[in-house]
Amino acid sequence: MPGFRPALGFTLLYLALIVLIPLSAMLLKSLQLTADQFWNILTSKRVLASFEISFGAALLAAGIAAVLGFIIAWTLVRYPFPGKKLFDALIDLPFALPTAVAGIVLATLYEPRGWIGQWLGEVFGLKVAYQPLGIVVALIFIGLPFVVRTIEPVLQEFDSAMEEAAASLGANRWQAFSKVIVPNILPAAITGFALAFARGVGEYGSVIFIAGNMPYVSEVVPLLIITKLEQYDYAGATAIGMTMLVLSFVLLLIINSLQWWVRRRSGQL
Repeated sequence: MPGFRPALGFTLLYLALIVLIPLSAMLLKSLQLTADQFWNILTSKRVLASFEISFGAALLAAGIAAVLGFIIAWTLVRYPFPGKKLFDALIDLPFALPTAVAGIVLATLYEPRGWIGQWLGEVFGLKVAYQPLGIVVALIFIGLPFVVRTIEPVLQEFDSAMEEAAASLGANRWQAFSKVIVPNILPAAITGFALAFARGVGEYGSVIFIAGNMPYVSEVVPLLIITKLEQYDYAGATAIGMTMLVLSFVLLLIINSLQWWVRRRSGQL
């Protein structure tokens, strides 16, 4: 391939400046702590509660976004309807909208006296804002476009002749969907899930306004790191950050391994 060496050099330089050097600096800062200090920080009740809230909400929101994103992508690809282009453009709105603005809007809508929050409280007795559920709502809002834009191209390139062949062999609609369509779009759905999860774990701006930020209840890890930095506890902040980075990497590695297994299995089928 022409230009391989300069391209490889540029890639390595980019990875070093943007990824490796900052991460190495964070690692060196966290190494200022002894093993006992590091362990005491991570095992404190407040830190464990924030990790549980952040990763639990991100996984739940990514799962819901994967289902909703597939439905939306399916609708946009398979069905014509008035205002389709406008609706398609609105899907990308969370990409351009500042996360702080999104958080303020969601908090205003879902607070107990908001347009949606008041209705949910009166009809279902459900509180969204200033609760862990509010975090899930915010993460679904920012993660949904990742799923839609990942699945949509796969559906557009899907050969409808495969569905027709399944129907000619006697398969009903559900059998054609589960045996033909799902195996082909599942890798893309897993990719969208991974992107939504990765974005949700580190989300800060849209969460802090709707979460309530109560320790042990609705405090996320990014907010706890900011709190440590405001207290000039840089070593503690980097220790929590490094742990969050390692856990996120392991979970994404598991998800990517699952995606590789699904692709390989689909190829064998």
